[in-house]
Amino acid sequence: MVNRLSQENSPYLLQHADNPVDWYPWGEEALQRARREDKPIFLSIGYAACHWCHVMAHESFEDSEIAGFMNDFFINIKVDREERPDLDSIYMSAVVAMTGHGGWPMSIFLTPDGQPFYGGTYFPPVQRYNMPSFQEILASVHRAWEQDRQQILQSGQKVTEYIRKSSLTRNSGAKMNPQTLEKASFALGQSYDWKYGGWGSAPKFPQPMVVEYLLRRAVSGDTFARDIAAHVLQAMARGGMYDVVGGGFARYSTDNYWLVPHFEKMLYDNAQLALVYLHGYLICGAKYFRRVCEETLDFIIRELAHPQGGFYSSLDADSEGEEGKYYVWTLGEIRVLINDPDDVAFLTAAYNITVAGNFESANVLQRALDDEQLAERFGMQPDQVPVRLSKLHKRLRKMRDKRVRPATDDKVLVSWNALALAAFAEAARYLQRRDYLEVARRNAAFLLEQLYADNRLFRSWRNGQARHNAYLEDYAGLIIGLLALYQTDQDNRWYTAAEKLTADMVAHYRDRDRDRENGFFDTRDDHDQLITRPKDLQDNAIPSGNALAAAALLRFSVYQGNSRYRQMAEEMLAGIQGDAERYPTAFGRWLCEFDFALSDVQEVAILGDLADSQTHALFQSVWRTFRPNTLLAAASLPLPEAAPPLLQNRDLVDGLPTAYVCKNFVCLNPVTTAEKLLAQLENQV
Repeated sequence: MVNRLSQENSPYLLQHADNPVDWYPWGEEALQRARREDKPIFLSIGYAACHWCHVMAHESFEDSEIAGFMNDFFINIKVDREERPDLDSIYMSAVVAMTGHGGWPMSIFLTPDGQPFYGGTYFPPVQRYNMPSFQEILASVHRAWEQDRQQILQSGQKVTEYIRKSSLTRNSGAKMNPQTLEKASFALGQSYDWKYGGWGSAPKFPQPMVVEYLLRRAVSGDTFARDIAAHVLQAMARGGMYDVVGGGFARYSTDNYWLVPHFEKMLYDNAQLALVYLHGYLICGAKYFRRVCEETLDFIIRELAHPQGGFYSSLDADSEGEEGKYYVWTLGEIRVLINDPDDVAFLTAAYNITVAGNFESANVLQRALDDEQLAERFGMQPDQVPVRLSKLHKRLRKMRDKRVRPATDDKVLVSWNALALAAFAEAARYLQRRDYLEVARRNAAFLLEQLYADNRLFRSWRNGQARHNAYLEDYAGLIIGLLALYQTDQDNRWYTAAEKLTADMVAHYRDRDRDRENGFFDTRDDHDQLITRPKDLQDNAIPSGNALAAAALLRFSVYQGNSRYRQMAEEMLAGIQGDAERYPTAFGRWLCEFDFALSDVQEVAILGDLADSQTHALFQSVWRTFRPNTLLAAASLPLPEAAPPLLQNRDLVDGLPTAYVCKNFVCLNPVTTAEKLLAQLENQV
């Protein structure tokens, strides 16, 4: 017998459609029933690739006795956090306030009007892990609801008031301080783990936004920032959390060594990490970083791409009921698959593959010897090592493809796709990969055609259906992705779409009082009414919507000469700089935008036949090195309708493709050769 979730589109919700629990999706029907029957709400929030979500579902939500109690005394609501980040943000804040920690599955009890009064994360079906059983929790909450209602209501009001106050941010009125970058960089250096790489202890997360910030500082000449970035990129790419066989990164490392991952693979992680490895390659020149970038993007194309151009959300950690089973190897499997003793010896030496293994009697592949050490041991040149390893990896992947594959969460989310769009667009630009450019074009077209209708953006798409209002991170992220593509592709369609989305974002998400800008709300002004209108400023696994909004405003202030957008962004940045200095790992994207706002941004306008080889040579001069604080606009003459103002009122010189470079409100003489343009960009004239 199926429940109401069978009518939903989310793979996570559909996973629970056969539960004996009388689940509702979040909506008025469930809320009205809770009010009508005067019952508390049990709200369960998770996502399709969440291992412990699966465990709790199997242990409790599939149990008929537990489900019967839930159905008798609660209105039960199931939410996919990836579709509804607003609900996830609000109620996760409540769980953290009540317990001091959070995570998924999130289990929280609400009054009929949505006020949270008790919550936690995973609860076992019987007492263990020093935790009460889920049955005990249910019985205790029911008893309190019947016998001590007033205390519950007071608790709900207090927690709700705390959440509301925490979301009421106000700009301090301060100005941006360049020392913020120095203080943040110093703090990152002080807390860096030079032994194993990264920040913090297990579980250790990859922090791509922080690495991106350090790479930007490296462009400005900070060699210490470059050393940290290079070290962590090398540490993560050795394998373990990085899938050396199939490309792509798992969510995080369960240990300090980047060895045993939590095996789920998320689109947002891989998009951001591909980009920082690209930038690491451009700055450090390490071919290894380029290979990791391309293998990660190839993984996205191969395993997360919808035929129409969108990207799926994630791959599960589990297959055949076991976490990581798809990814690990025994020595016996290696010997059967690779029957050449020399190749077996080479591979086992590279990854220290043993009978005992390093994960539940199997082996997670992580490099034990580097290229030089392997070359010396096996009498070969170091540059031959990656070629030989690549051939062996392909054989392993061919065998792995025959295994039972982890489940795919095949919904398409705008903000996560936007991160991938930017990664493919930049990789196409810097690596001269026409195939990546085509992937980026198809992705952008898919998002604009399938998830934008009636002058509004939607959040999620699956099986031909776009659902849920878009959030700030969707609008701002897509703007950034489209501008990245425009700088690679020069199709004015991408620019005009980004321009329209920016105007919509400012019109419907902005938080402004009479005195000053207060950034943006996460939800649109006509979004359904919740206990508070959330505004999350801190970067998490993906950049905060406000950090992305600041990025979009800064870039359009350059393209359009729009001082209002610039002022809005500067006030947002000034308002969080104290937190960014003290907690830089939680504000990595913000720090990138500080760097952009405080830099001498180079504006490059190129006019000429876009198919002309001389025009192409001008593009190549701009993008031959990593230029994070350069913005390019280009077009053939006559200019297309609604072309960027940056291109307006400029002419060709002697009828040749022509480039204009401007900085700090001053423009240099136009040039017509790649050599002269490069000299201007590198301040040699």
